[in-house]
Amino acid sequence: MTMNYIQIAVLGVTTIVCSGDAVAQNKNKRKQWTDAALAAKEDPAFLLQGEYATPGRGVQVIALGKERFHIVEYRGGLPGLGWDGKSKSLSEAGTEMVRNVLARGFQKIRRHSVTLGSKPPKGAVVLFDGTKESLVNWKKGARISADGLLMAGVTSVKKFQDALVHVEFRLPYKPDARGQGRGNSGLYAQGRYEIQMLDSFGLDGKHNECGGIYSVRAPDLNMCLPPLTWQTFDIEFTAAKFDAAGKKTKNARMTVRLNGVVIHNDVEVPKRTTASPMKEGDSAGPIYLQNHGNPVVFRNIWVLPR
Repeated sequence: MTMNYIQIAVLGVTTIVCSGDAVAQNKNKRKQWTDAALAAKEDPAFLLQGEYATPGRGVQVIALGKERFHIVEYRGGLPGLGWDGKSKSLSEAGTEMVRNVLARGFQKIRRHSVTLGSKPPKGAVVLFDGTKESLVNWKKGARISADGLLMAGVTSVKKFQDALVHVEFRLPYKPDARGQGRGNSGLYAQGRYEIQMLDSFGLDGKHNECGGIYSVRAPDLNMCLPPLTWQTFDIEFTAAKFDAAGKKTKNARMTVRLNGVVIHNDVEVPKRTTASPMKEGDSAGPIYLQNHGNPVVFRNIWVLPR
């Protein structure tokens, strides 16, 4: 992967080291945050979590609650930013060990998808633009937050066949949660084929983690960024084909970019994914954003029929 896919900001290491003392003193009992400024104020572990780099190596620090962390070290650099795709190590650590690792010359970086804020091209259907008026594009029950974000658990009124889908999403910070309880949602193309959303920062990148085609295929690379970072999916979807008798003749196909990086390249999807609200068929289908009991929010959603 090249550096062109993701914008990078480098932060000085001094701030990183100083934040560790606050982590050790944290006594806050809150379990989840949806605002980065509030998370930084109330849980200093949030400041220590993130991505770090030094020439030839990358580190991801994942907050686990109770002043515990996972440290994932990558040879060559971070995923999508120099990692050789093979060599990495995982260790569990307290605050002091994290500080000791980072003191080996690592600098904190913040990566941002280059497709953030992508404007809908000519002919695109804008499903959500941050206004209450755009809620008419979603079936009854769609909700918008006080700060103009679409809340999970919505189904588009309009249905689609082949299409390019752009969506921006933000996962909550839930350091005490694990597995499928950590920021779970998903985008269902045609209401049939789910691309999983989950706080999978620093994990292996399985089919049921962020970017996986749920129950079908793991992403080629785990490009999930830390929670409370705005992230993007750009999905090129080709619908399954059926003959006049209703027999499927071609499987659906997808190319998926997570944060601008291709994680599925024109792959076949041989079946509808687990828990999809619609069965396979030749009819068009909606965009469905799953509510899995987590405060995942969305913005800038548009679909370009092809």
